[in-house]
Amino acid sequence: MTQTTAKQSKMVGKQSVQFSNPPAIIGCASVAGQKEGEGPLGAFFDVIEEDPMFGQKTWEEAESKMLGMAVDVAIHNAGLKKSDIRYLVGGDLLGQLIATSFGIENFEIPLIGVYGACSTMGESIVVASMIIDGGFADRTLAITSSHFAGAEKQFRFPLAYGNQRPKAASWTVTGSGAVILGHEPEKDSEFAKQFSPVMIKVKGITIGKIVDYGIKDSLNMGACMAPAACETIAQNLKDFSIQPDYYDRIITGDLGMIGKDILIDLLKEKGYDISSNHMDCGIEIFDSEAQDTHAGGSGCGCSAITLTGYILQKLRKRDWNRVLFVPTGALLSTVSYNEGQSVPGIAHAVMLESC
Repeated sequence: MTQTTAKQSKMVGKQSVQFSNPPAIIGCASVAGQKEGEGPLGAFFDVIEEDPMFGQKTWEEAESKMLGMAVDVAIHNAGLKKSDIRYLVGGDLLGQLIATSFGIENFEIPLIGVYGACSTMGESIVVASMIIDGGFADRTLAITSSHFAGAEKQFRFPLAYGNQRPKAASWTVTGSGAVILGHEPEKDSEFAKQFSPVMIKVKGITIGKIVDYGIKDSLNMGACMAPAACETIAQNLKDFSIQPDYYDRIITGDLGMIGKDILIDLLKEKGYDISSNHMDCGIEIFDSEAQDTHAGGSGCGCSAITLTGYILQKLRKRDWNRVLFVPTGALLSTVSYNEGQSVPGIAHAVMLESC
């Protein structure tokens, strides 16, 4: 096979890739805060930390500590050493990716820092999977994190201000999720004991594009991100010539209750009905009434710990065999918001399958 033919065999449609050597998930970890642990998915997380400071002096240091914990647990569960990971792909919401850079510096693993706002777990897995499939590494680790207090401090208001949140607002998840990608899990690892004989593979990806409907309400991120989720999901279905029922679940990152309705309506306009098999991590992770989280959960950690804690377990048990995992991100900053810019969205799709 010529080099050109090999490249063409992986490129599908306009924005997608079908892996010729699909990477397998060989380890994972989820570290969550107390509020997340008290939610409907609490029983699925590896670690629930009651101290929001994680023993540190600042919110930012707390997030770095949490992210480092996720790396540690994932490597341990995979039966590996830190030196076995060739590349780490990850990012977070804080300026210059400081949660990630400070969180992993002691691991001495080469880092590819990425930013996709709350879609970062999808982007990390996309890049880490392409590296494995391309033969550039035997093991990669994809990770992201978010912290409620750190996000409020950077993007909204100081906690002491006690501002009222509108019903469209979401609650940033305190959590960090890590996925290790490779070819086969270590036979005696905790991950292999838990997941064997099922292998969960990344069969393909659809890389999203920036979609901007001109929405300027930064507290209604579901509305900002839903159009991007619509475009990515529709492109995945079109590129692979499949219908929504090909997947047991199409799972978005953190659209919340408002964004979910918008997404379903937008896709119906394109001829796709996902109402029967759609799930949103932001809706699932909290009990919105009991926990007062309004539209639902958000943040990089929302889809990350829902994936590593809950979704992978459903695939392991073969409750679901095919999942389209679509983390969503709102691409804003305090600078762009204060200058009156709109909030563009982006979403990346990862095709997960039990084998």
